[in-house]
Amino acid sequence: MPEVVEVLVDGGKATPGPPLGPVLGPMQVNIVEIVKVINEKTKAFAGMKVPVKITIDPKTKAFDISVGTPPTSALIIKELKIEKGSGSNNATKVGDLTMEQVVRIANMKESAVLGKTLKNRCLEVAGTCVSMGVTINGEDAKQAQFLIKDGKWDKHFKE
Repeated sequence: MPEVVEVLVDGGKATPGPPLGPVLGPMQVNIVEIVKVINEKTKAFAGMKVPVKITIDPKTKAFDISVGTPPTSALIIKELKIEKGSGSNNATKVGDLTMEQVVRIANMKESAVLGKTLKNRCLEVAGTCVSMGVTINGEDAKQAQFLIKDGKWDKHFKE
């Protein structure tokens, strides 16, 4: 029966120390190798806490690592280099994402959101922008959602 370890690590900066070392040490696995794989898989999320799930076969010591993604709001905050979203999203705007940035965030969240197409995933990112007080290409995020649906930025959605 495989053992499963779930931890939050700093993107691209996991170390053999806590939280990984104390949990993996008793399992007698190659911690350095696991840390190397985790850092490779999480380097795109540098500066953010990333959920990681490590599945270990106790007999063979083989391991499989799956990486979750930070919340969409955390990716938006990182992209805009701001501290937090707006407290009153209708009155105060805290930043403006380009459509390229929206696409990049949607691609990072590909496995964690419901949208099957890039366009639908971008609509989900835009929805998060609405609640955070973030504009998209200078447009209010709600208006940007209508523009995405109407095909204004379809050139960005070639998968």
